[in-house]
Amino acid sequence: MRIVIVDDEPLARARLAAQVAESGLGVVVAEAANGLQAIRVVESTDPDVVLLDIRTPGMGGVETARHLAQLAKPPAVVFTTAYDEHALAAFDANAIDYLLKPIRSSRLQQALQKARVLTAGQARDAGVMSNDAARTHVSGQVHGDLIIVGIERVLYFQAGHGYVDVVWDGGSLLIEESLRSLKSEFSERFVRVHRNALVAIAHIAGLTRDDAGNHLVSLHGCDTTLPVSRRLMSQVRTRLR
Repeated sequence: MRIVIVDDEPLARARLAAQVAESGLGVVVAEAANGLQAIRVVESTDPDVVLLDIRTPGMGGVETARHLAQLAKPPAVVFTTAYDEHALAAFDANAIDYLLKPIRSSRLQQALQKARVLTAGQARDAGVMSNDAARTHVSGQVHGDLIIVGIERVLYFQAGHGYVDVVWDGGSLLIEESLRSLKSEFSERFVRVHRNALVAIAHIAGLTRDDAGNHLVSLHGCDTTLPVSRRLMSQVRTRLR
């Protein structure tokens, strides 16, 4: 099997790579020190398995695995960590397996053997993350490429027909998520201005009215204005204060 190791500690990566070689069950094709780097490495090396530390800098392992699940051919994920309190979160995320550091060679072999018998469909299902913590990034496919956008760069989410358009300061992408779930996840950063739109509070420039007297929200660095429904107007004013 083709294996990618993700850990911010070089010595931990080296030890795990040696254990993989001893197991005879796979070959390490790449390593990464953080979540964002891991996603790019996985895209370029097309591994079967990712040995992923839960506590990776910048983007945690559980969120990283969630983005990996968006790939056309998602790898099987085996979490590794020194913190056993994360065990429940890892299994809630439906990972293939969970390895507690220091990793015993016998447990690693067991996890790799489990990953080897998975079908591609099972690997995809196992990559579907569920986690209570809000993501630091959102991701989606654009012309076959996985685009990762920091949530602080998102201007607004707008619901369409079965998808949500994510508009950010560098463009836009479509994701297959509900506006309701996004509102729940990012409630601290976004305010609902309409039944089909969530706007980033930090990017709001002000409220205006059109010739018909309808309220609109304007955004910094964006020519688009979004309507504010009368029902939500008081909530929007409260959040802006």
